[in-house]
Amino acid sequence: MVMLSKNFSLNEMLKSQTAERLGIDNSPDADAIYNLGRLAENVLQPLRNEYGAFMVSSGFRSVELCEAIGSSSNSQHAKGEAADFEICGISNFDLAEWISDNLEYDQLILECYKGGNTGWVHCSYVPNGRKENLTYDRTKGYRKGLLEE
Repeated sequence: MVMLSKNFSLNEMLKSQTAERLGIDNSPDADAIYNLGRLAENVLQPLRNEYGAFMVSSGFRSVELCEAIGSSSNSQHAKGEAADFEICGISNFDLAEWISDNLEYDQLILECYKGGNTGWVHCSYVPNGRKENLTYDRTKGYRKGLLEE
């Protein structure tokens, strides 16, 4: 088993029920694997160290998988630079704030949040990233900052 960090394997970052259901090859190239390793070491592993075990709901997505789910082929998921996740028992807003205050990242998006453990957190990593914070919901779209409303 290929490990990207102490607690995150390559296989768990590739898992996709949609890819399995549609027969889409979700295999990353060497650059994406390298990027997934940096994401795991700089974002996911520090979260695991702070909060304990959690699962990534969406890590790497091939271009074909991105397009199949209505995402962009330019998504950072397709480059191995992003993951979506939540941690049971932690408000996603509080989780996003902790990341913003404690980690280096490129883009942090509080997605579809309606309080508590709703929605999910999207976080991407590239060295010397933008440290951009956004909130997204289906009615208001993307807004700057981490917003509870």
